[in-house]
Parts: sequence; C-alpha cells; structure tokens
Amino acid sequence: MKLREVVSTAWTTMVAHPLRSFLALLGLVMGVATLITVMTLVQGANTYVEQKIANLGTRVFQVQKTPVIPLDFNEFLKALRNKNINEDDMYAIRERCLHCEAVGGILTGGNARINYRDKEMQDAGVFGETWNMGFIGSRTIDVGRFFTEYEERAGTPVAVIGYGVNEKFFGGINAIDQTVRFSGEDFRVVGTIEKIGSVLGQDQDNFILIPWTVFRRLQGPRASMQLNIRSASDADSTIAQDEVRQIMRGRRHIGPSDKEDFYFGTPDSYMDLWRSISGAFFAVFVLISSISSVVGGIVIMNIMLVSVTERTREIGLRRAVGARQKDILLQFLAEAMLQCIIGGAIGVALGFGAATLLKYATDFPADVKGWVALLGLTLASSIGLFFGIYPASKASKLDPVVALRSD
Repeated sequence: MKLREVVSTAWTTMVAHPLRSFLALLGLVMGVATLITVMTLVQGANTYVEQKIANLGTRVFQVQKTPVIPLDFNEFLKALRNKNINEDDMYAIRERCLHCEAVGGILTGGNARINYRDKEMQDAGVFGETWNMGFIGSRTIDVGRFFTEYEERAGTPVAVIGYGVNEKFFGGINAIDQTVRFSGEDFRVVGTIEKIGSVLGQDQDNFILIPWTVFRRLQGPRASMQLNIRSASDADSTIAQDEVRQIMRGRRHIGPSDKEDFYFGTPDSYMDLWRSISGAFFAVFVLISSISSVVGGIVIMNIMLVSVTERTREIGLRRAVGARQKDILLQFLAEAMLQCIIGGAIGVALGFGAATLLKYATDFPADVKGWVALLGLTLASSIGLFFGIYPASKASKLDPVVALRSD
C-alpha cells in the first residue's frame, strides 16, 4: 500500500467513529496541552528573569546582613541577629574598594500608607536610597529625574514614585512637582518610574523612593542597609567582591576561620536559584503531563485492540486479496499515529492558547517558541508509535482463513 492510501484509510476509519476517536484522544490532548502550557510559561519566566538580571548588570552585586536568597529558614532566623549594615560600612567601601565604580545603599521600610489629597494607598513599598541608585539600580526613569547628591545630603523631602502610584494618584498624567504625603511629611515628586508589571501575581509598581537620609530621620536607625555595588568592569567583578569581603571582615573583626555575618548576592546566584526553582516546577508538571499522556496512550491502545476485534473479517478479506502482513501492520500503526498527531496538534494549540490567555489576564510572562510545538508533536507521535505497535502487530498476525470465518 502507498503512504497516501494508508493515511486515507486511517482517516476514513477515524471519521467513521468520531465519538470513539474523541474519547481516545482526550487524555493525550490534556497531557500535551499541559506540557505545552508549562513549557511556554517557564520559557517566558526564564526570559523575564534573564532580562531583569541583564538590566541589573553583571557588574552589580549586593551585600546585606541576611541571605539575599534565603533557602534555609533556620539560617535566616540566625542571620536576623547579625549586626546591621549601615552607612559607615558604605562609606568605608566607597573609600577603600579600588575596583568598585559605585557603592549605593537601600533601606527598606516595608509596606506603608501614602496619601495625595483625599486619595490613599495602603500597601505602597517605601525605600530609602542613595542618590547613585539612579544608575546602579535596574529601575528606569520615565519622566523627571532621580534625586541628587545634594538633596540626599540636605535631607530634602523629594520622591520618585512607581508607575502604580502615579496611576492611582495622578491618573498617569505628569506628576512632577506634585506632593505626596508619607509618615506625616510632604514629599515633592521629582520623577516617575517606567512600568515594571506583575511577577507571579505580585504588583511591582506600587512604591515610593526617597533619600535614605530622610528615611533614617523618619524611621530611625533600626533598618539594616542593603549595599548595591558596581564593579569598575566585568573583569573586575570578582576582585571587587573580594575587596568588599575583606573590608567588611576587617570592620567586623572576623577572624580567618570565623563565619561571616553578612551575605553576597550576585547575578549568577540569582540565575542559579531561578534555574533550580523553574527546573523543579517544570519537572513536576512534566511528570503530571507524562502520566496523562501515558494514560491517553493506553486508552488509544485499548480502543485499537477493540477495533482489531471488530474488523477481524475486514483484515481477513484484505489478506485474501493480497495484502501482506506489513500492509496490515502499517495500516493500524498509521491509524494510531494519525490519532496521536491530531491529538498532539490540538493539545499544542490549547497549550499555547492557555498560556497566552494567562499572559494577558495576569501579566505572567509567556514565551511561545516553535521548538516547544515540535516537542509536543514529537511526544504525541512517540506515544502513537509505542502504544500502536501491539494492536497493529496483533492485527497483522491474524490467520486469513480464521479471520474470514469470523462473524
């Protein structure tokens, strides 16, 4: 039999039993759709994280008193008792680190209430930053400017607001020179930040940035400072980290064999963490989708066995008019493969559709790639080949005489 005849016969058989074909494909469709959805979302999240780290720059690293990436809860609790990192540490590193181009600091105040006239935002993030975080950090100014070194030193109540604050208070219109109120003090807006969006459902645009000197005056000395340090060049990044480590150990009188009471965060450490998280997330859903696909394959195999039983006389007639065992084998194998390829194509379409819908509904990043669709079709074809071999082999080995006597 020619390939065209094999495929035509397989298609005719599928169309003749639409409900049975649909039920046979359902498990495979769900498995492939789940796999495509997860892979599309993971690819999108990987691209998003890589872009954010690229924006931060390979030359920038952080130093703080608690783990930048807390993986051990007990270690994190112990680290809370570490000595705070303060502005004296920042000034010492600025003065003594030869391979550091810029040293900035951030104080975090958690969520707080800010006001503009009769409007109020309850959960805005408040950060006290040094003036040079305007070019060390990854946030991009949309309108206006960052506060200056003079405003930082003078403790001038100025603020840079996030996109969400700008939208809520000013409707996205130019907010420059408007006044927002925080902790009983009025802050003149000097700049707004470009929209960041949501990450895993968490809005990243509701925040206000103020000079760290004003933050200290309003919030007191309790908060520990996170140092953001940019090395002079990519090649100097490791050297700069070593210099900062030696400066911090010397200031804290940490012996050669003693454990450090501060932590580093680097772009590589962020990427390694994300890869481990996304890898575990991906593995779990691949397992789930694989189970669904295997169940779908078993259903297809069982329905194919039923089809062989129902079509025993047809098989005998084909053999009697000259069909070889190979022809019967190819016919039934083609039916299984065709069902699985159609089911895989439907699953790919549903998976891409679900991922795209989730992207636009929740701002969760999704990245549609052609090789993901190819992988879904390959998986479906492999399942069709694996689970179709036994029914096809059984059909091809039927004795023609016995098959013709079958009712």
